Amino acid sequence: MPIIRLKDIREMSFEDREKKVMELRTELLRLKTMVKAGGAVDNPARVRELRKAIARILTIENEEGRAGEEKK
Repeated sequence: MPIIRLKDIREMSFEDREKKVMELRTELLRLKTMVKAGGAVDNPARVRELRKAIARILTIENEEGRAGEEKK
């Protein structure tokens, strides 16, 4: 199950998306640090989920940015 769905991302404002990306990147950094330090991670698949969620948000931002440029 994805962390955040496309429908939810599209409904967010630009500022909300930026906040969510920062939250996800912070959590990803924390998990990567734990892995590098040799600690056990509760859910190793979470790293992949976080990376995909960040990519989804950035993709939608790029799509909307391009759509705005084409209208000009």
